[in-house]
Amino acid sequence: MKEWLKISCLLCIFGCVREIRPSEPYVTEYLLGPWRNITETQLTHDVYPVGTYAYLVQLVFVFLITDFLRYKPLIITIGATGVIIWSMLIWTTSLLSLQILEFFYGTYMAAEVAYFTYIYAKVDKKYYPRVTSHTRAAMFVGKLVSGITSQLMINLELMNYKELNYITLATQIMAMLWAFGLPRVDKSLYFHREESYDTPEAISDQSSYTQTELPGDSSMEVSSQSQADIAKQPRAMRLLWIHFRSAYTNGRVIQWSLWYAIGLAGYLQVTYYMQVLWKVIEPEPLIAWNGAVDAVLTALAALSALAAGYLHTDRLNPRTSLLILAFFSALEGGCVLICCWTHNIYWSYVGFVLFGGLYGFTITVSSAEVARHLQEDSFGLVFGFNTLIALIFQSLLTMIFVTETGFELDAVGQYTAYAFYFICVGVLYLISVLVEYLWFRAATREKLENTLE
Repeated sequence: MKEWLKISCLLCIFGCVREIRPSEPYVTEYLLGPWRNITETQLTHDVYPVGTYAYLVQLVFVFLITDFLRYKPLIITIGATGVIIWSMLIWTTSLLSLQILEFFYGTYMAAEVAYFTYIYAKVDKKYYPRVTSHTRAAMFVGKLVSGITSQLMINLELMNYKELNYITLATQIMAMLWAFGLPRVDKSLYFHREESYDTPEAISDQSSYTQTELPGDSSMEVSSQSQADIAKQPRAMRLLWIHFRSAYTNGRVIQWSLWYAIGLAGYLQVTYYMQVLWKVIEPEPLIAWNGAVDAVLTALAALSALAAGYLHTDRLNPRTSLLILAFFSALEGGCVLICCWTHNIYWSYVGFVLFGGLYGFTITVSSAEVARHLQEDSFGLVFGFNTLIALIFQSLLTMIFVTETGFELDAVGQYTAYAFYFICVGVLYLISVLVEYLWFRAATREKLENTLE
């Protein structure tokens, strides 16, 4: 087996095992069940928001130290915090312990950036597209297995909601032990680069990367004087700054990164509180089909991502892609309205599955558009920063609609707000496409008239 494929398989096994968490589709059922003395209001307003804020704050630090520590310690941290989280879920009962648990859940999610960027430091650039698809596919497989397993355990009455946590704890222990066996990283993208990448010629090539502009954009050139000033800084920070500036002085990268962040923020918020909404719609279901819903959503999202990758490859220009995303964003909002305005739990399930399928398509298109205008070495930096912006947006949504600092809406009110969030995003992007098109036509006509004169 080729070395790059071997490393990819080792990492994917970790990613797959880590995602086998059959207790997650029923975590709200468990927390509001007889095993803990906690109310729905406490769960929504005092517990879940802690995880959102902890994820945001810790991502900043994890983002900075992942490359410096060369990825593997952070991947081990994912497994270790998973063990802590599900141990606390099983053997603690107080509200305070749940809030501490949510802090560790923030670590668990923030350290995920190491899983996605580790592979880029271990394989040649020409394999980036393949290994990226491998790591994503491994997560989809793990989630699919998790959903099916949880539903079977509940339907066959082999386990209750609490006992599902034991399976999750076991998989987290396995993932942590497997992470210790991953090959160590000798070099990284910034702090531990090969010397050949740090020559003046290489830095010059990095800084002069061609940028794609929106109509009316003006790209910044790296002057010889500013390059000399930057050279006084440590090499890693210099390269980080060059990659960051190269990306975010590009109009297309900014445009698609904003969509990526807005879409991801809405998706995280919708999925985070969905079980609470289902508990409101159907307080005492005979059978909760959460696991099956998660499995179907995962399969549909995976198929949507594959379809988006196939359709997007050299078949759609950026303006058409934006039109599609604007339309799909409005549809996502409609699906969320189905979830929260119905009194039938099964219609809510359908709305959530359709929402997940549409999101799988749109996030793949936006990711591909961002990547199209990036240097390969800056993928981790840009997508990490975009995720940080998404978490800032999600925290704002939480503060405005969930906590007592804002409107403190009930579950139905929250999801109504999230639905119109997606609809408004779609409308705004539709307007931006039309404005860009009209500007382009006017500029083309003026240029043609000047030529004829």
